[in-house]
Amino acid sequence: MTVREIRLFGDPVLRSSCDPIRPGDAKASALIGDLLDTVRVPGRAGVAANQIGVGQRAFSYNVDDVVGYIINPVLVEVSGEPHTVDEGCLSVPGFYFPRLRYPYARVTGIDLEGNPVELKGDGLMAQALQHETDHLDGHLFIEGLEPEAKREAMKLIRQSEWWA
Repeated sequence: MTVREIRLFGDPVLRSSCDPIRPGDAKASALIGDLLDTVRVPGRAGVAANQIGVGQRAFSYNVDDVVGYIINPVLVEVSGEPHTVDEGCLSVPGFYFPRLRYPYARVTGIDLEGNPVELKGDGLMAQALQHETDHLDGHLFIEGLEPEAKREAMKLIRQSEWWA
């Protein structure tokens, strides 16, 4: 498997909703292997398939030394009072912005064999589940910023070295 390059803000694949994966899809195993290798790079909490240029509905996570994946995740529950967290994104490198997130989240999906999978958690896990599911729906975290914070974020992003 391979550690894949992360696509950056501005790449159209990040703005597209990802297609579901059929259980038993031969290419899915290689995709999951790449997602797992890519998320194991230190400092990464999650990687969505479209962040590595693949428009399929899967993501990997690396939270509290637990590494895993889910295919066809659906965010089925969030709860608690949303609070502001400093959130970053591998596709918007070098920046953290204040973003409202729910303190608890739960997603359901499947594994490579088509078995049901449920991921849930609070804190960083809840944030990762919401963030990665948003990616697969074609949304970047900066879309959920308060208007003034979003204006400032876009200004800073446009001034960054990686902005094309």
